[in-house]
Amino acid sequence: MKKSIFDYIWAFSKGQQIAVLILTAISFPFLYLSLELPKRIINNAIGGKNFPMEIAGFQFEQIQFLFVLCALLLTLILVNGAFKMFINVFKGLIAERLLRRLRYQLYERILRFPMSRFQRTSQGELVSMATAEVESIGEFFGDAIALPAFQGGTMVTILVFMFVQDPVFGLASVALIPIQGWLIPKLQRQINALNKERVKEVRQLSGHISETVSGIQDVHTHDTSAFNRAKFSFRLGEIFKIRLAIFKKKFFMKFLNNFIGQLTPLMFYSFGGMLVIKGDITLGALVAALAAYKDLTAPWRELLKYYQGMANARVKYEQVVEQFESTDLISERLQQERPAEIPSFNNPVYIKSLTVIDDDGERSLSGISLDVKPGSRIAFVASGKSRDELAYTLIRLLRPTAGSVCVGNLNIESMPESMIGARIGYVGPDSYIFSGSAADNVLFGLKHAAPAEVDRSPARQEAYDEALASGNSVEDIDADWIDYQTAGFANPDELKTWWLKVIQALEIEGDCMHGG
Repeated sequence: MKKSIFDYIWAFSKGQQIAVLILTAISFPFLYLSLELPKRIINNAIGGKNFPMEIAGFQFEQIQFLFVLCALLLTLILVNGAFKMFINVFKGLIAERLLRRLRYQLYERILRFPMSRFQRTSQGELVSMATAEVESIGEFFGDAIALPAFQGGTMVTILVFMFVQDPVFGLASVALIPIQGWLIPKLQRQINALNKERVKEVRQLSGHISETVSGIQDVHTHDTSAFNRAKFSFRLGEIFKIRLAIFKKKFFMKFLNNFIGQLTPLMFYSFGGMLVIKGDITLGALVAALAAYKDLTAPWRELLKYYQGMANARVKYEQVVEQFESTDLISERLQQERPAEIPSFNNPVYIKSLTVIDDDGERSLSGISLDVKPGSRIAFVASGKSRDELAYTLIRLLRPTAGSVCVGNLNIESMPESMIGARIGYVGPDSYIFSGSAADNVLFGLKHAAPAEVDRSPARQEAYDEALASGNSVEDIDADWIDYQTAGFANPDELKTWWLKVIQALEIEGDCMHGG
């Protein structure tokens, strides 16, 4: 995964970001005209004297000219509003696609984690990182490039207009910006550090809740409810202290920003009013400058807000990527490669010098070697951990520290999961019941790949196109995924007949048929 959030954004949305930048640049001339027209309305239409006025061969009386300029201003307001609406919708589209892509990539990483990783990382932490923590990152995705370009360009356009009216207005409008540009980021860095601590604490809180749910039986059995409540209260207290510190700094920063922002209009009223009284500028120019400065505060506020969001999103993105990076991920090729024909395992199994050492340095398997002929039935007699880990290495749930497991001349380490899933069966003590019906769980092990037939209906095609644009799986979840051939059935009817016989043999017809 990309280490920098901006590298990630540019890598997966470069074309869309360029399109937004072009659209943004086109909108600025219309913005400038919308700033210029109020001055023309006051000076030329309301305060004008030379009427009737001829424009492009047409003559206008004063009131007619006033309404023409007002109609033009209304048109420009609609055009500028349309630009903003379209750009915001486009930004939202970019953000949602990138967020969808990021969550999909994180889920892919979870599927490729080695089993030992799940012993070190709680379920609650993974769920929190892949859902809640990336939500705010997704909000930043659409703004990362488009917002500073649009708001910064808007600000520059307004400043150019103000300097055109009078250099004094231009200087007054930018006089306090360097102070804000130095002070606000400095305070924001302190807030970012606190936010980083808050994310860690919330993640630990989530892990504690997950542990409580998983171990609720032990909590009740050993009467540790009070201890767990105290531990949870401590976590909440740590989060409370951090959030309170964030609030103090955040709203102090907002107070300073608002105070500095109110000083500039005071300069306009004092020095600008003096220039109007002396006759150096027109009243229309002062009114237009005041209106333009009012518009200037909005993009400046958005840019400061953007900086805050950018810093926060960067920290969260780096933390998430750090948690999902691993040097021992299962190879992507092993999960996605699917041979046209999966060979049968009719060869001997060779176990050579198999050794497993866990993260704590404990050796559970040491130098095991064994040849197993086809058709053999064998039993391993050992302690629980050694026995289980030997079984795990035979199906590659656990990678050996040394040694190998081969079927004929095929090393299990290099086999794609499609071969292992189709040719090696495993029944352990800790199988999981997935959401769905009993049949869904019984047939779960046959859902290896989507069928070759593709649904090309308009609704499915739209979902396909959007999944492709977001870098997601384009396979149809509603298709019939069951591999009938591997299970030994010619068609769904044969499988259904077998399933009904199993239900009858187990005498669970009532439970399965009526949900009793």
